[in-house]
Amino acid sequence: MNQDRDVQNLEKRFAELSRLAYQRDIITYSDFLNLNEQNILHTLPKDRIFTRIVSFGGYEMAERQMAAFIPDALYLRYGKKELTRSEIGYPFCALEIVPVNFKFAETLTHRDYLGAVLNLGIERSRTGDILPGEKGALLFVHNDIADFICNELSRIRHTSVRVAKVPLTDVSYTPKVEEIQGTVASVRLDSLLSLAFSQSRSRLTGLISGAKVYVNGRLITSNGYQPQEGDIISVRGMGKFRYEYAGGRTRKNRISVVIGKYI
Repeated sequence: MNQDRDVQNLEKRFAELSRLAYQRDIITYSDFLNLNEQNILHTLPKDRIFTRIVSFGGYEMAERQMAAFIPDALYLRYGKKELTRSEIGYPFCALEIVPVNFKFAETLTHRDYLGAVLNLGIERSRTGDILPGEKGALLFVHNDIADFICNELSRIRHTSVRVAKVPLTDVSYTPKVEEIQGTVASVRLDSLLSLAFSQSRSRLTGLISGAKVYVNGRLITSNGYQPQEGDIISVRGMGKFRYEYAGGRTRKNRISVVIGKYI
């Protein structure tokens, strides 16, 4: 019951943001949205949305994204069919978090970075993706909390860190991809999940029916759903991969497929 109320409140908030943008000819923005929230947004009835919606998370393939509600009047004002990200003006930036002394730094995980930020009293909706790397991490945050994090985040576990702002225009991030080749009886969602995560189809079908699997940001609850080449498939809590293409059939009449798993 509470979950239904949360969904209704979120739908109402999206409709209000779209109506406000339309009435005032301004761009309005959501908080950072997870995959489930993005699915709710993009499945709203058309009669509740009065603007275009363009989402961005700081880099291509970002999982957590901010939605911009853009009235058609602005496209006419700029004389364009599409607006650049600088023209949209998403109100968030990137923060670079690095150890003060690399020699004594621990190996920090996504969970370590996230826990340290949330321990500052910051809500998850105010932060986007966290991208750990060999020398530190990038974190996307609302502009209005960026200075606070820069000033207050000084330690993660036992590692002293420093934090600095990075303009979105300077962010260059390409996810690492592991190519996986295999064969499937048919190009179904459950078969591709089994190949990507090396687990049985019976276990993974529970994830699909449990509303944890998204294709191009849209919730899919059918095991037999057939992805198209180029689709991005995300599983909450496990990761994501791209269905690249299907090849020929083997002697056992199975289909050869290639996927790219983000690591």
